[in-house]
Amino acid sequence: MAKKIKTVEFPFYTYLKLFHDENKGRIYTHYRRVTKKFPDFNNPDNPTAYLRPPQFEALEMYVFLKEFCGNRYLYEIFEDWFEKRGRFEGRSTVGVSSKGQTALFSPIEENQGEDKALFQAVFEQIKSFQQAYPNYIFALTMGLGKTVLMATSIFYEFLLANKFPKDKKYCHNVLVFAPDKTVLQSLREIQTFDKSKVVPTEYVNWLETNLKFFFLDDTGTSLNAIENSMFNIVISNTQKIILKKKHKEKTAAMELFEETKKTYRLSDLNQEFDSIYDDEPQSDKELLSNQRFEKLLRLKQMGVYVDEAHHVFGNKLKDDLLNSDKTTSLRATINMLAREVKKRDSHIVGCYNYTGTPYVGNRLLPEVVYSYGLKNAIEYKYLKRVHIDGFENIKDQTLAFVRFAINKFWEKYKNKLFENMKPKMAFFASNIEELQQELRPAVEQVLSELNLPQTKILVNVGDPKITTNDNLRQFKLLDTPGSDKQFILLVNKGKEGWNCRSLFSVALHRKPRSKIFVLQATMRCLRQIGEVQETGLVFLSDENVSILDEELQSNFRLSVDDLNNTGEEAENITVRVVPPPVKIKLKKVRKLHQLQPKAVGDGLNLELEKADTDKYRITLTERSLSDLSKKIGTEEDITYIKEKREFSELTLVAEIARYLNLSPMHIRQVLVNSVQGMDEVIRTVNEFNELLYDWIIPRLFAAFFDILEFERSEEHEVGLVKTATPTNYQVNTTAAVYPKGESESTATDAEDDGITFTFKAKPGMVIRRNDPGMEKYRDKSFHLDTYIFDSKPEKKFFLTLLKDKKVDKVWFTGMLTHGQSDFFIHYVDPESHSVRSYYPDFLVQMADGEFVIVEVKGDHQVEDKIVKAKANYAIQLADASRMRYVVVKGTEAMRGRGLS
Repeated sequence: MAKKIKTVEFPFYTYLKLFHDENKGRIYTHYRRVTKKFPDFNNPDNPTAYLRPPQFEALEMYVFLKEFCGNRYLYEIFEDWFEKRGRFEGRSTVGVSSKGQTALFSPIEENQGEDKALFQAVFEQIKSFQQAYPNYIFALTMGLGKTVLMATSIFYEFLLANKFPKDKKYCHNVLVFAPDKTVLQSLREIQTFDKSKVVPTEYVNWLETNLKFFFLDDTGTSLNAIENSMFNIVISNTQKIILKKKHKEKTAAMELFEETKKTYRLSDLNQEFDSIYDDEPQSDKELLSNQRFEKLLRLKQMGVYVDEAHHVFGNKLKDDLLNSDKTTSLRATINMLAREVKKRDSHIVGCYNYTGTPYVGNRLLPEVVYSYGLKNAIEYKYLKRVHIDGFENIKDQTLAFVRFAINKFWEKYKNKLFENMKPKMAFFASNIEELQQELRPAVEQVLSELNLPQTKILVNVGDPKITTNDNLRQFKLLDTPGSDKQFILLVNKGKEGWNCRSLFSVALHRKPRSKIFVLQATMRCLRQIGEVQETGLVFLSDENVSILDEELQSNFRLSVDDLNNTGEEAENITVRVVPPPVKIKLKKVRKLHQLQPKAVGDGLNLELEKADTDKYRITLTERSLSDLSKKIGTEEDITYIKEKREFSELTLVAEIARYLNLSPMHIRQVLVNSVQGMDEVIRTVNEFNELLYDWIIPRLFAAFFDILEFERSEEHEVGLVKTATPTNYQVNTTAAVYPKGESESTATDAEDDGITFTFKAKPGMVIRRNDPGMEKYRDKSFHLDTYIFDSKPEKKFFLTLLKDKKVDKVWFTGMLTHGQSDFFIHYVDPESHSVRSYYPDFLVQMADGEFVIVEVKGDHQVEDKIVKAKANYAIQLADASRMRYVVVKGTEAMRGRGLS
């Protein structure tokens, strides 16, 4: 029997993310040049970035686990993190999150005994799930774009595999699993997706040329990938690949005429399989192979991607993911695949599982490495808000239920278009008979009462006698402007894979066979559409409300009340520009750096003896788990265990020439005639490879070149609001913003020829020009008629400046951050080394004529590298324009600090 593992809930993924965010600069130094380009290109700070912030964060963690953590088992990463060793050496015990201060191990300072026990329990729990390959779970709630995220990760893998084909941590081939045909069809997006949206431009053509797709959507489809080829993407549902149980012995006739199939024994995997297909012991059972499985064995270095993993791993998800002594047929297939490719001198790079929740049965899955939940997705407007109506004793009142639901839906959404698509409503029946005899007649009657044509109804039940091929075609076209269908009657179509953003309502008044179906069906109408957060209407019987509440608690730790109230506190605010537009004069500073070559004679002194080599040494000390800061015994130097490159004279000169772009012969001559001489330089570099890049190359650069700096400033006028309305805006975590009239849902009744924006704002964060008490300050501020603040310190600081007699004008400029203002500052991000745009919070004109640029920041953010980088470039612009730049801490702003 397998060892009983103590169940401990510890969200390790939260602390991995915290470590990544706090040490991003150091982490990026371990990334290859190609690797860095991926997060830089997809960073939401980049105005052209396509990925949403949750997708980008998940991609960051994917790259972090691959490059920084070496694609290792999660229990090994956890152990190093806890012990503060290896790449995690020197990590802080306490980190700061966006919500405040977070202790990584709360008992660590209080009770070392408890800390040791907690570590051991978490470690054993994660290790108990170890497979023959690294196994990671990415939990992003429905509608956040898991398919696009998966595609981006695959593209990244192949680019790195092409650049570094001998590196075993990159996938040369990919197998993508879907649970059923519905999800399988949605995975076509991996093939059809516009790669230029997530892949740096210089790599797109290579991908288009080299990727080979194999879409196994039919039972008879063979896999025809070339043996030992690379960059194959095999997309299949589980039934096309999975090993099947051998049910009975073959007769002599079957042996003679049937195709011979290879078999595998479960016992070969050295695991217990008490419930892989049924409740009988299965360790001696044989599994039948198939052509597709055998073909996969001929593809090297494969990565396995599992979509909707909570569904794929079988009906007994809890058995597969929470009990280490049991598995399902898919897990057995992946494990057998790993075992067989190992015999062929290859390996499974990793299994990357994508699911909608980090919980199963209200318990946290141990191998989750990133999570973004349903509540946050609604609050930050990546999904629609939801309004749920529950009905008592409605089970036998189909017509009354349908009439109420359709009338409420039609009252809210009739005659509206969303991205030129008509809003849809879906009714779910428990079975075909119920749909035909009760649901469909009721819907037809209510549409007649509303004088709506019956052609707005579409039925999809999976029976060709009822649902024709034309119906299926129309079902696939629902999310297009040309679709006139608005009332969709379904049986068993509420599961994963049906992605209809124009679905605005679902109704379900009979208890379905599967409880999870209620949750899945409810969430079908939450996919976001347009720039404004809309509301999905859900109509359920009380019985289904109870089921939904139970499933929300189990999968998201939410209640129906939580879901109903999420996002409701925000409201749409229309903001208008107050004429005349405010413009100021700024000096743009242009700097040119030019390399001036210098003559380097004999006797160059590299001063190798001054280099600090202690930071490159690996030392070993024994520590007590009860007090990790205490060292036991003497410190031992074990630097010899480091993997080092042995340079020769030829390779050393070539490496330096590659960096300095100079003649190798000239570099060799300088090193030979240096004070240290070539032999000493080679000896030192071979002892500490890091010295070559940290010490020798910088000193050679300084010897070969002088840097000449030229600076020119020119004055130009910028507007705090652009005079032309931008056509596209993005969504940030504070407000969705779009121009007036972009869609019917954004229209305003105001008669205004000026530029108009609409924001989503939370109560208490708004100050209007016409608010009581603001009349006397109209000439002192308000270039917009309404200011919407991100935080209480910003609002408090604004009110303080309004009352300050030393202040002549104050404008809040922190609202327009998506191309609506010319008042921004370019800066170089210290982590990605990319040029970004920074929009300060305030511009203030003092009574003496001085201009002050002000940024209000949380106390814990003031020392952040990016904040300092922004300040550095802002100070340069301010100095050139005879202005002043000030960073005000949030606590100081709340205490009423002004500008002296």
